[in-house]
Parts: sequence; C-alpha cells; structure tokens
Amino acid sequence: MSSTDHTQSRRSDPPRFGPGDRSVLLAVARDSIRHGVETGWPLRVRPEDFPQVLRAPGASFVTLHRNGRLRGCIGSLEPWRPLVQDVAENAFAAAFRDPRFPPLGPEELEDLDIHISVLSAPEELEFDSEEDLVRKLQPGRDGLILQDGTRKGTFLPSVWEELPDPRQFLTHLKLKAGLPPDHWSDSLRVWRYGTESFDRAA
Repeated sequence: MSSTDHTQSRRSDPPRFGPGDRSVLLAVARDSIRHGVETGWPLRVRPEDFPQVLRAPGASFVTLHRNGRLRGCIGSLEPWRPLVQDVAENAFAAAFRDPRFPPLGPEELEDLDIHISVLSAPEELEFDSEEDLVRKLQPGRDGLILQDGTRKGTFLPSVWEELPDPRQFLTHLKLKAGLPPDHWSDSLRVWRYGTESFDRAA
C-alpha cells in the first residue's frame, strides 16, 4: 500500500526519512501490533539490523485509527532509545495500553490505520504573558509541550486540525495537563517541536 506524507515542521528542512525508511517504520509498527495480538508482547527488534537513521535515538508517537475514529495513541517526547525500537514499543502500547480504549482485538487489524510522527528536538519558548505566548504559536505547524510543576501535557501538530484557534489550542492543552483552562503562573513552561509524519493502512 502507498503511504501518505503528512510532514509538519517548523522549518523548511528536508525530510529525514526517505520512502524506504518510512516503509520500514510502518512495517515495524504493523508487525509489533500483530505480534502483540498473537503473544501479548511487543515485537523485539534488533536495532543493528536497520539503517543508521533508524538506529539513532528518536522520539515518536504512534496513532491508530479504525474506520476514521481514534483507536489509540502513545508516544515519547524525548529520544532515549533507537527510533526503530521506539516505534515498535509505542505501536504496541497504542494498541494495547492506551487507558482510553480496550486492548485491540484480532478482528480489528483489517481496518486499522497506522500513523507515525517522529518529533524534532523541542525548543523552549520565551514569553512574558499568555497573550505573548498565543501570538508566538504557529497553527498547523507547532507541536506543544506544556508543563507547570508536575503537570505536563502535549499536543501533536495534527491537533490543530481539530483546534485551529491558538487560544483554544492552548486552553485544551492546559486541560490535558490537568490544569484549569484559565491557569497562569510564572513557573509555566512551553516547548514547541515539529514532526515528520506518515501513515498507511495496516
């Protein structure tokens, strides 16, 4: 099946991953989910068997849809393990460990769409007020991480499709982080990041 490119970046950088790399990551995600259905465990990958770009540390989110509806989404914000391993583990977790959904059943594999987003390095934003922060957001391009104390949440750039207004985007991200919608404090921190994203049906 052909894959669809949904690259979203804050810059005009060339894609990090060629069509072959994307196909490999999508196949690993698919195989990890199928392995999970059969065994209850994620696929164990050997990073040394993959190209260098996929062996390098990387942070990814794997999002699953079925019949156009969200079926699971789990990811990493920091690149702490080889990207190919990160994708395998997050694909399994999205299918079986997202607390919002029951574990994926074998009958659901046929209609499952797999979407992978690989995150760029987060860049902390400087701002002196909520108005200043809202002005600096780039709708459709910025993924955001918001943190205040132990409260933390993130939205991928794709969430702009549902929340296109910057203020609304920020308000819902506060709620996701467990904060009141009108919350503001001097300790609030926000980072933005881009994603290189691609998908195909399983």
